[in-house]
Amino acid sequence: MGREIPYLDVQNLTKTFGSLLLFENISFSIAEGQKVGLIAKNGTGKSTLLSILSGKEGYDNGSIVFRRDLKVGILEQLPAFDPEESVLNACFNHENNPEKVLKAKQILTQLKIRDLNQPMGQLSGGQQKRVALANVLITEPDLLILDEPTNHLDLEMIEWLEAFLTRGNKTLLMVTHDRFFLDRVCTVIMELDDHTLFTYRGNYAYYLEKRQERIDNRRAEIARANNLYRTELEWMRRMPQARGHKAKYREDAFYELERMAKARIEERQIRLKASNVYIGSKIFECQYISKKFDETIILKDFYYNFARFEKMGIVGNNGTGKSTFIKLLLGELTPDEGRIVVGDTVHFGYFSQEGLQFDESQKVIDVVRNIAEYVDLGSGRHLTASQFLQHFLFTPEQQHNYVYKLSGGERRKLYLCTVLMRNPNFLVLDEPTNDLDVVTLQILEEYLQDFPGCVIVVSHDRYFMDKVVDHLLVFKGQGIIKDFPGNYTQYRDWQALQPAEAKNTSTAAPKKSYHNNERRRMSYNEKREFERLEREIESLEAEKKQIETALCGATTSVDEITRLSKRLPEVNDALDEKSMRWLELSEIES
Repeated sequence: MGREIPYLDVQNLTKTFGSLLLFENISFSIAEGQKVGLIAKNGTGKSTLLSILSGKEGYDNGSIVFRRDLKVGILEQLPAFDPEESVLNACFNHENNPEKVLKAKQILTQLKIRDLNQPMGQLSGGQQKRVALANVLITEPDLLILDEPTNHLDLEMIEWLEAFLTRGNKTLLMVTHDRFFLDRVCTVIMELDDHTLFTYRGNYAYYLEKRQERIDNRRAEIARANNLYRTELEWMRRMPQARGHKAKYREDAFYELERMAKARIEERQIRLKASNVYIGSKIFECQYISKKFDETIILKDFYYNFARFEKMGIVGNNGTGKSTFIKLLLGELTPDEGRIVVGDTVHFGYFSQEGLQFDESQKVIDVVRNIAEYVDLGSGRHLTASQFLQHFLFTPEQQHNYVYKLSGGERRKLYLCTVLMRNPNFLVLDEPTNDLDVVTLQILEEYLQDFPGCVIVVSHDRYFMDKVVDHLLVFKGQGIIKDFPGNYTQYRDWQALQPAEAKNTSTAAPKKSYHNNERRRMSYNEKREFERLEREIESLEAEKKQIETALCGATTSVDEITRLSKRLPEVNDALDEKSMRWLELSEIES
């Protein structure tokens, strides 16, 4: 029985832009039922590769073969539509087939596109991307090629799309930075790195493990080559005239060895830790603020006192008021009632969706130097603008590129660097993960974990939220906000335990929200329990931090590591249990 023909077979593909080599002689194939995630650093050719596969971009050499009569659906990063066309007509693949029209309506509803007669020109860029996604899914293609499918989707839509793509025997190739999505959907990870393609047959967690093995092996190869290179270099210098025909093979081997010895692995050796950021004890206080637009309630009698060093995540469906809340905090909007009091020492750094504006004719390094020549890390340490950019994976060569040459992801990364270079003590990041590559996201996560100030993150990236935040505000719509002491996964686990009616508060009429005066008040014993829980949670969190620090320390003995490894899950279980009880009591008026 012959080998089954793959849906897509790519052999020895090479692509250059002028003198810039994107990839060279890369080969891969995608079989029926495979779900492949493609990841790479910004600017290394992910979207270009998808454009080549869709026929919109040429290539230097190689071959691309799709199985005959294969139906391919392609979601582009920036889809284009006729602005006069209605939403339903823009889903041109329904061909007036009643079943297809019904399917289109169902998928568009899931993606929160409800007015099917609205002209496409009236939709935002994010809404147009969702119509384009619906368009691809409606056609039920044999092979889906998706460029950043989760951009502009809220968490509810992303989870729906995860379920949709994992059902049945769908075949897909996608570029995404959403690591939860990669982990849950993809069965193969391809990484484009150093002009080469590496394939890992597993999900994202498997890829991380095997990638590290590859890097460790590569580092060992380079170290061995360096040792041998010194010996061979001496031989080359010593015997320039004595090399006969028999030594020619050794000379050829020397040049290959030299190439290996001079190879570099682009990896950061240190985490970027600043210690000079100061922020006072008073951060900001929302004093019973209310805000609405027409009949849409964003906030109603909302009170919150932000703690020093707090790292908060804000989640919720699109249109529930997350970005409005941020603009109220920053003073860009005024509340209808109440006020926000910000501490005197607070210096905001705001990374927004709209803030990406550069002089296209400037060089990357000059954009950053115009803000500051160096970043003060405290204790006499500082990084120059160039070193700071290099930490965020702008090579010295890229730093002297003009802005107009940068890819979309590289521009977002440069914008992020300009925000961080201003040395803020309170970072407000609105969807910071959009268009950033996985490696940059890991660097940003480390930076925020070590950041000695305050952080608010609005994001649909669940993996990123879990790594960075320790507290959530969940915007449910119509002024209902859930205050949750934990990260996103802990919130989802807690939510899964709640009765069905409690989960539908965003669509059902709210019975009694936390600002409703009719709620029962805490009893004396409950108040005492609430106060005791706060002390116990604080103590357990401090113990957890000490254990994690000790486990990472080089001086901890084996016996101590064993003891702490047993204690850590006990502390985590106790924290979960006490946090849940604290949350139950916090729902009661004090």
